[in-house]
Amino acid sequence: MDQHSLLQMITDNEVKAIDLKYCGLDGKWYHITFPARRILNVLERGIPFDGSSIPGMRAVESGDMVLMPDIETAHIDQFFETPTLRMICSICDADTRIGVKKDPRSVALRAQEYLLSTGIADSSVWIPELEFHLFDTTQFNSDSFSSGYTITSCQTKDSLPEDWEDVDALSLDGVKGYHMDTPFDQFYEVRQEIVDLIEDQDIKVRYHHHEVGLSAQQEIETELLAFPRICDDVMIMKDIIRRAALGHGLTATFMPKPIYNHAGNGMHFHIMLHKKGKNVFYKKGGYADLSKEAIWFIGGILKHGRALVAFTNPSTNSFKRLLPGFEAPVKLFYGLANRSAAIRIPRYANTPESKRFEFRTGDGTCNPYFAMSAILMAGLDGIKNKIDPAKYNLGPFDDNVYSWSEEKKATLLSIPADLAEAMQALKDDHEFLLQGGVFNEELIESHIAMKMKEHEAVNSRPHPHEMMLYYNL
Repeated sequence: MDQHSLLQMITDNEVKAIDLKYCGLDGKWYHITFPARRILNVLERGIPFDGSSIPGMRAVESGDMVLMPDIETAHIDQFFETPTLRMICSICDADTRIGVKKDPRSVALRAQEYLLSTGIADSSVWIPELEFHLFDTTQFNSDSFSSGYTITSCQTKDSLPEDWEDVDALSLDGVKGYHMDTPFDQFYEVRQEIVDLIEDQDIKVRYHHHEVGLSAQQEIETELLAFPRICDDVMIMKDIIRRAALGHGLTATFMPKPIYNHAGNGMHFHIMLHKKGKNVFYKKGGYADLSKEAIWFIGGILKHGRALVAFTNPSTNSFKRLLPGFEAPVKLFYGLANRSAAIRIPRYANTPESKRFEFRTGDGTCNPYFAMSAILMAGLDGIKNKIDPAKYNLGPFDDNVYSWSEEKKATLLSIPADLAEAMQALKDDHEFLLQGGVFNEELIESHIAMKMKEHEAVNSRPHPHEMMLYYNL
């Protein structure tokens, strides 16, 4: 889109306001809005703001930063009553207008530049699988004298909303919800509305369905989308899901494990590299028809997997999902069609055009700019250093490792057990992220410090279940 097209969009839609979105280190969107008449001034000069007020963002450069909008991300906002145009911004240095080292979006842009500089590929395409719950109500509190939460879902008899009368007998218990049909899939129309809104933003959806979790767990999967734009797209999709849910009196969450002993929410990433229009990962005759570059790329991800978790699973709740028995990978290895693996090679993706693999560890609490950039950097490090997964006992394994003996399972490299262990793994192994200036030491230190505060905030508080276990001892 050029400037003329943008101005035409503003005129055609009678736009009154321009809403600028940008991403903090915490993976949340922030925004600032200005009258549409100022658009040309802002495109040229940006919007100055105090970066020190955004958690973890203050850099050694200074607190003064500038938001520079990306004209290619311009879309009409679908939810505001006032005609509003949305653009996504990079956080830039006030003097140079260059993306600052700690801006998540600029990290992804630098990762793309680094990919091109290696000559390994000229593009990468990704499929993110967004899993989330739609709850009727959620209440929670945590203070010095009380702590707890209550979730209700009209789809499960175990936790029906107050005064809910299940006159149609659509609420269930004791079954799995995977691909559950209507009328029991009670939020099909809500999910379809969400998909329509996503596609209106030029993000192509592959399919959507009810997931395993009976209490209204959903999944939306896109088609292959180009990096780094896919990072913007994930932020847009999460925003649409939340806002559309609220419009129906529901609440959406991407928490990895919102309900004890039920299926959790992951965010799997399918990955493919291209060079001159050809799939770098395909080679007929290799294991699962993977090229040596694909094997090395996988080797890099798995070898650096414990450190990657610091970005792909950056919440205390992440590690309540990464448990055996829920199709959540806890061991770092790869295999063909193996859902116990951290990296699965889909059996159906068996042509030169479709050959790819799926990284199954991540979840929706991740900052997509950091998570996907880190995965890409680990894979490129694998290719540059020809990291063979077999050399490190990282696969391929095509059987269910959960059926192995405990002694044999212990030989596999494990996912970190909690957020603190993940941060230590990142502290010990992050040189691969610094290549090409994509990440830097200050960003990594800030991320570790922010996440350790979250770990300590949870770890230092009495847990409600501890009252059940220990109050009367």
